[in-house]
Amino acid sequence: MDHSELGNLAMTAELQSDLHWPEVRLWLESHGQHLLDDRELLEQLGLKISEANVVDFGRAAVSKMEANAQREAGARRLIEEISRTNFAAQTQTHVASLDLMEATGLIELSRQLDMSTQARFGLAGAAVAIEKPGTIPFGWKALEPGRVDALLGEDGRNWLGPNFTGLDLFGPADGEVKSVALVRMNLRFPDQDEPRPALCAFGSTEDEGFTPAMGGELIAYVARVFERMAGRWPLQEA
Repeated sequence: MDHSELGNLAMTAELQSDLHWPEVRLWLESHGQHLLDDRELLEQLGLKISEANVVDFGRAAVSKMEANAQREAGARRLIEEISRTNFAAQTQTHVASLDLMEATGLIELSRQLDMSTQARFGLAGAAVAIEKPGTIPFGWKALEPGRVDALLGEDGRNWLGPNFTGLDLFGPADGEVKSVALVRMNLRFPDQDEPRPALCAFGSTEDEGFTPAMGGELIAYVARVFERMAGRWPLQEA
């Protein structure tokens, strides 16, 4: 044994004489992170870090995690609720389309649209308006030439928002309608050379029933079905 080894043994003996386990244990309790950070020492001692020792979950940390978990659970519930609502709306849209397909003429087609939107979507009603000149089927609304472009803009396909004075498309239900959705249609009849500009209008009794921020895909789908169905019958026979 050389002099350096003798010196190390002497130093170790001196340190051991000054160390007492209760003091060492107390120090480790207060500075446990030093031990956790020294993986080499832990391996030499034959110790393994368990998951509970990797992170010290204090009360504040636990509260934060619980709050995060609640937010995530709330977000999941919201997504699930939106998904269910969207699925229900799509289902009702398809059922309303089937209702329209049962019509046997232009007059009944307009009546089916009105009844179906009330029954399927809880709306105040629906109406079809077509520009003059030309035949206006019974139950349809007449619009002055250029009125569709004036309401939607020359390139606009639909408009959703508050009801406004002068629209007057929902008959006796007009006073109850607080918001509306308007969808452009170009109706092509078998006995007409040119398509007729028209509107498919939906009215809601709620102020926020239709808003500009909403997507108009489902109401546009119903309007497209109406548009295709209307092309089955001659206008002059309405």
